[in-house]
Amino acid sequence: MNGGRYDRDPFETLIRLQDDITRALNPRAAQPREHVSSRVWSPNVDVYEDAERIVIKADLPGMKQSDIDIEMNGDTLTIRGERKFEEETKRDNYVRIERQYGAFQRSFTIGIPIDLEQVRATYRNGILELTIPKADGARPKKVQVSTE
Repeated sequence: MNGGRYDRDPFETLIRLQDDITRALNPRAAQPREHVSSRVWSPNVDVYEDAERIVIKADLPGMKQSDIDIEMNGDTLTIRGERKFEEETKRDNYVRIERQYGAFQRSFTIGIPIDLEQVRATYRNGILELTIPKADGARPKKVQVSTE
């Protein structure tokens, strides 16, 4: 069913179908329950650049620093991790789950020479910030015009 509500994750499809059948057979049944999806998701990022560096900020709320992996390979930066569902409350008790859970991976091609030894990452208040300094050769250089 293209474009319908059943063209998602196959397990999510079965659960939604089950909820629909339950409501059809028992109109007084409780509202359908949302279920945790563990499919791959992508955190939102902002990327900006100035003369000295490139900065990448990724929204990763609810994650532990130890669940985030950052790797530079050539001119490709890869951010990986996994946001785990909190198990302190049973999943069956949830009525709606909108936040994404499971593994994620984002890769970025930097495309300019960088100072790999000076790349820094901080994680504060659910935001991962990567500062990627440009190599000296990649920074703009002013050239003075002489009269001679």
